[in-house]
Amino acid sequence: IQKLMMQLEVSVLLCLQNDHKAIMVEIEEALHKLHATARVKHKKDEAKMEVTEPTVSLPAPFALVDAVTQGSPAFQAGLRVGDEIIEFGSINAHNFRNLRDVASVVQHSEGKSLRVGVIRSGQEVHLNLTPKQWSGRGLLGCNLVPLHR
Repeated sequence: IQKLMMQLEVSVLLCLQNDHKAIMVEIEEALHKLHATARVKHKKDEAKMEVTEPTVSLPAPFALVDAVTQGSPAFQAGLRVGDEIIEFGSINAHNFRNLRDVASVVQHSEGKSLRVGVIRSGQEVHLNLTPKQWSGRGLLGCNLVPLHR
């Protein structure tokens, strides 16, 4: 009987060990699946984030600088041909009607610094431009053309 009991205990022990191994294999497989699914979901979430990330939008330009005379107030302020005007003193895309608006601001700001915002090479740049008498024509020394978008 004792020998039989020992064989039974060994059988039960072997059975338990086998059950334990089988359960551990199942757990390992489940963990691999879980992590693989999580990696795929994470990559999809990253892709969604890249698509849905808000891009920084620049203000709408209302005029384009198509000429700047060397030595002029516009030149000294750093205005360049190709700059797209988004702000000129109190004028922006929301209240701009025509270039007479800009001329009026220039006339009323002679000798006073104006904040001028431009888009240059895809970047927003701010300059300080002081309309004033100089050796050339006008108070700025640049030419603007309206942008109708």
